[in-house]
Amino acid sequence: MSDIKRLHSGPRMSQAVIHNGTVYLAGQVAAPGESVTVQAKGALAQVEALLAEAGSDKSKLLSAVIWLASMDDFAEMNAVWDAWVDPANPPARACGEAKLATPEYLFEVIVTAAL
Repeated sequence: MSDIKRLHSGPRMSQAVIHNGTVYLAGQVAAPGESVTVQAKGALAQVEALLAEAGSDKSKLLSAVIWLASMDDFAEMNAVWDAWVDPANPPARACGEAKLATPEYLFEVIVTAAL
C-alpha cells in the first residue's frame, strides 16, 4: 500500500494530498472582492506554491476544473489562464459556472498533477 501525505491539513480538509505519484489539490481561491483577473492570478499562484511544496509544478498538471461565479468572466479568466499555463503541457480542463462559497468569490480552481 502506498503512503498518503497530506499538506496543510485541518479538521475539514487538506490543501493537498499526495498518493501514488499524484498530487490532488483542494479548490484554490484568492482574496474575495477583486476582479476575476486578480482572483485568478492569486489562486493560480497558490496552485504553483502547493505544487512546488508537493514536489511538482504546472508542467505536470493532469487536469483542472475551473469554477466561475459568472460565465460572463470566461474571456477575462482565459487571458489569465493562457498566460499562466505551460503551453507545451496543458492539462485536460473543464470550466463551469457555479455559486461559490460567498458571492465575493469569482474564481476557483481544482487541479490534479503528477509528481
